[in-house]
Amino acid sequence: MKHKRKIEVFTAGCPLCDKAVKLVKSLACESCQVTVYDLRKQGIQKARRYGVTSVPTVVINGKIADCCKRGEISEEALINAGVGQPI
Repeated sequence: MKHKRKIEVFTAGCPLCDKAVKLVKSLACESCQVTVYDLRKQGIQKARRYGVTSVPTVVINGKIADCCKRGEISEEALINAGVGQPI
């Protein structure tokens, strides 16, 4: 069984959040398992465990991606973090 790169996107319905979700989904490959949490509805406890303090935040394999701790998330930064690349 192949391992999947677990990608979690924490959002709250903001324009930057919507852009981040679209970007992550567009970059995701067969090795990526993408889950989106809208913190207005779900995922608050999980976000707290990870230390999410702002949205959008992308967590890859249980760790906040360095590129995604504050502000707008770029395609280049996500690729550098491993999104869209086989494991």
